[in-house]
Amino acid sequence: MRATETVAEAKRAIEICNACRYCEGYCPVFPAMELQRAFSDADMAYLANLCHNCKGCYHACQFSPPHPFGINLPKTFAELRVETYEEYAWPRPLAALYKRNGTIVSLVAAAAIAIVLILVMSFNGLHEVVTSHIGPGAFYAIVPWGLMAGIAGATFLFSLLALFMSAVNFWRDTQSDLTKPLSMRAIYTAIGDVMTLRYLGNDGHGCNDEGETFSQTRRYYHHIMFYGFLLCFAATCVATIYDHFLGEPAPYPFWSAPVLLGTVGGIGLIVGTIGLIWVKITTDQAPVARSVVGSDYALLFLLLLTAVTGLFLLAFRDTGAMAVFLAVHLGTILALFLMLPYSKFVHGIYRATALLKSAIERHG
Repeated sequence: MRATETVAEAKRAIEICNACRYCEGYCPVFPAMELQRAFSDADMAYLANLCHNCKGCYHACQFSPPHPFGINLPKTFAELRVETYEEYAWPRPLAALYKRNGTIVSLVAAAAIAIVLILVMSFNGLHEVVTSHIGPGAFYAIVPWGLMAGIAGATFLFSLLALFMSAVNFWRDTQSDLTKPLSMRAIYTAIGDVMTLRYLGNDGHGCNDEGETFSQTRRYYHHIMFYGFLLCFAATCVATIYDHFLGEPAPYPFWSAPVLLGTVGGIGLIVGTIGLIWVKITTDQAPVARSVVGSDYALLFLLLLTAVTGLFLLAFRDTGAMAVFLAVHLGTILALFLMLPYSKFVHGIYRATALLKSAIERHG
């Protein structure tokens, strides 16, 4: 991790916290902090990504503004997390995409949708585009299977590779000081912490998004969005099995597993993303890092657009509007795949890695 002004500010704040220790039971950050006598730049990257931004420490801190020390860990760590995303991004030349993330996501989404629409028009012509296509293989009458699978597969595989390499870079830099071996107990603990969002709200007590009042609202919406996304991914996987192994091409009946998983997941994504957007709008702004809010909104709106276009495609797949909705949905998916490694989405990867290190330190 490079030495930056944000890293220096995080070190200053965490050294004061380490002397005070009033918040040691709030989240995993403070127990992890107490294991260190000195803090490296990599330690700051680790602690920043271990933070779940519940803001409890800000309201409990006797040194928060207007105190001269001006300790604001949620804000400092949020700014530092974005720097870690850039620092460990792969390939390195694309790290600059994190800057002005909202603008870039908008441009990529618009370009991807336009490209897919142009491809659809060029392959089929306007008359074929507005004609209803019904029954198995109807989607491939609009976009040939080879083209659809080739573009989606290539972008998805690149996204997975970029996310994996970024996680490896983060692990190598932040885990080098581990003195305990990896154990199955640590792995189970980390998986449980990730899947239950245990620390998204002061170890279950709630986040301080509404000032000093504790609330589970953000945790609930995050759960709905998180599991909605997983259901949509599961729907894609099941549809792939139907198509390639069972010989049943899309579209599928409403009561089939892919459609049911995708419908429930899409509704979850819509509810979760809108809820999180509302929380961000109404939250107490004092501990918020406003310079990084744009990237938060960019990912939420892209996930929302993915879910909305998918449900519209389901609703209008037996009409002449199916081709347009298919092109828009595929373009949105393409933009999502391309931007995942360079958006706020990576916080889940880094946070899971940080939680694994925390579990190793606790259990060995």
